[in-house]
Amino acid sequence: MIKFPLATEKSIRIMESENKIVFVVENNANKMQVKQAVEKEYNVKVVKVNIRIRGGRKEAIVKLAKENPAMDIATNLGIM
Repeated sequence: MIKFPLATEKSIRIMESENKIVFVVENNANKMQVKQAVEKEYNVKVVKVNIRIRGGRKEAIVKLAKENPAMDIATNLGIM
């Protein structure tokens, strides 16, 4: 379901301020599938998932619980 995390200037800004991570996902993925995949893959609690389609690709904006800082996950993924 999850292809890769998105590391743009805007996505890093929302990561720092809103505890959200942006992932590029499969075009047939839905919110529940993305939530389950992120929770299983990164061992975190997901609060909310928003989906948007930009430039022909589907992006999932994943809000994490307060006890799971997005910056920690980004550091582990090599984004930060």
